[in-house]
Amino acid sequence: MTVDDPTSGASASRTGGSGPAGPGSTGPGTPIGRDQHTPLHEVDHTAQPTADPLAIRLEQLILGAERRYTPFQAARSAGVSMELASRFWRAMGFADIGQAKALTEADVLALRRLAGLVEAGLLSEPMAVQVARSTGQTTARLAEWQIDSFLEGLTEPPEPGMTRTEVTYPLVELLLPELEEFLVYVWRRQLAAATGRVVQVADDEEMVDRRLAVGFADLVGFTRLTRRLEEEELGELVESFETTSADLVAAHGGRLIKTLGDEVLYCADDAATAAEIALRLIETMEADAQMPELRVGMAFGTVTTRMGDVFGTTVNLASRLTSIAPKDAVLVDGAMAEELGRTGAAPVSEKEAEAEEGGGKAYRFALQPMWQRPVRGLGVVEPWSLTRRKPKIPG
Repeated sequence: MTVDDPTSGASASRTGGSGPAGPGSTGPGTPIGRDQHTPLHEVDHTAQPTADPLAIRLEQLILGAERRYTPFQAARSAGVSMELASRFWRAMGFADIGQAKALTEADVLALRRLAGLVEAGLLSEPMAVQVARSTGQTTARLAEWQIDSFLEGLTEPPEPGMTRTEVTYPLVELLLPELEEFLVYVWRRQLAAATGRVVQVADDEEMVDRRLAVGFADLVGFTRLTRRLEEEELGELVESFETTSADLVAAHGGRLIKTLGDEVLYCADDAATAAEIALRLIETMEADAQMPELRVGMAFGTVTTRMGDVFGTTVNLASRLTSIAPKDAVLVDGAMAEELGRTGAAPVSEKEAEAEEGGGKAYRFALQPMWQRPVRGLGVVEPWSLTRRKPKIPG
């Protein structure tokens, strides 16, 4: 691979993220972080690595290496072009730094590994960039959470007169290897679970576009709460909602896709699992006097998965059903109701239910058709109300 002229376009831009990164320029006259489609006024020419002594010491401790390379030198040492190096760094979410000497041996090795996967034909170049982007986005959020919610609390000075600065370095030194090992363990576990789900799919096309049950759970009246509660109280409520939801989704076999403050999005491979999670969420939140009412919308159908997220009409329909669901209630679409009936989790009709329950069969869920109604962007739908089925008492 060739290396571009490092003297062209030494100005820098910030593309988000807080790590060291963005190699120099993408070509003559083009600052890193801006291509020919990006207006000049959008470029931040002030993004530079910190010179704070403690920050540098912490950076060296965490990265395990000292600053040695400019972006041009790092790209040359890795044997990749500046253009490709820039794409990788921006995909990982690191700020562009012009030609400051701020990169380490670890940065060179990361470039070399990604480029090596492309050269070996194991990944295409777009896929390698996508790997960098998905990893960067996920770990950026994790790092921010650990600093905001974990390290900040632990670095409160233990004794009068001590500063947080004096506590931070030894604490990070102790925690770093343990957190690193735990991160790798969880990642391997999640990778094993995801791989297992994929290889069990019979149809190759379903490995990307799969039939899943998708659920949205939304706190009712959250906007009013934001005006009434103090910031700390609101933060605690959101954290409690997200934590409780994540635990319930995981415990009952679903997968949490993302949280949006007052809303969670989850999915499951089968309709009954998603239905159980929805009702558990309602029941758990009802039992907490501090929590607002909850409403859940679910749909079943083909879903496109990309970078850990889900997309498509099924997802949109689940979201729309959530917006029209009554308080502390679950609405599902016709496909979800049909799937619950097909798998024997809910009766297709009350007449069938009474006959089969007389023979000893028990259904987990009950479905009640609601009035048809127009749903924005999706036409007219017939929602079904989902509840737990109460067993008939003989006599």
